[in-house]
Amino acid sequence: MRTQVIHTGNFKLDGGAMFGVVPKVIWNKLNPADENNLCNWAMRCLLVEDGSRLILIDTGIGQKQDEKFFGYYYLNGDNSLQNSLHEAGVDFGDITDVLLTHLHFDHCGGAVKWNSSKDAFAPTFPNATYWSHAEHWQHALNPNRREKPSFLKENIVPVQESGQLKFIGDDFKLTENISMLLANGHTEKMMCPTIKIGDKTIVYMADMIPSSAHVPINFLMSYDIRPLQVMDEKERFLKEAADNNYILFFEHDLNVECATVEQTEKGIKINRTGPLTDFL
Repeated sequence: MRTQVIHTGNFKLDGGAMFGVVPKVIWNKLNPADENNLCNWAMRCLLVEDGSRLILIDTGIGQKQDEKFFGYYYLNGDNSLQNSLHEAGVDFGDITDVLLTHLHFDHCGGAVKWNSSKDAFAPTFPNATYWSHAEHWQHALNPNRREKPSFLKENIVPVQESGQLKFIGDDFKLTENISMLLANGHTEKMMCPTIKIGDKTIVYMADMIPSSAHVPINFLMSYDIRPLQVMDEKERFLKEAADNNYILFFEHDLNVECATVEQTEKGIKINRTGPLTDFL
């Protein structure tokens, strides 16, 4: 089994939105904002080779949106989904499975691209099965008013129309080594893939814990639709992670790729950070 971090570029979001009710005097020390109160965030994906399957977890924001859309998010950095895959020796056609944790645009935008004629959208990965959760898929097609701007039809409908879409089964497993932890606080039925490699366990945190700065229980995003539930989910998960020495893989942390946590007298804290390769 092999893993490869896939960097798809960075984008900027309002710091207050990313840290909710936590005062700026606190969070600004963790991820300093620019003059527009924007913090820079990664869109870090993960490539997993499991037997004959080459699995990509999330796809970043993609490149098909118009200039006005991208103008809101200040894309930056030298990485892209295509370049990072090529650096890993992988072409779009090599991917057998695309696992979408949830359908907010910064997680699934790269799953769909313009076709060669640029008159319609098509799946980026022509030979891949796209995996989602059935209830989340319906939630994204019929979103609440708060989340509607994050669920873009062009990221969703072309996958369904392609016939490449499947839903995770009741056992919540993609392979014998990859299973799903479900979380409902950030959005309905978000999947956090749990990957077993030998005696190690990697948990792809998606937006339950988007960065190392969000490990404290009360550090929540304003984007979460059920903030109190996020707190409960984080508390349960972090206790389990500390007890079992899980490797937390952060999708949005600009600088910290992975961490482990430990129980202390003051609660659960990060005890080690570094690149994924340092933990395996």
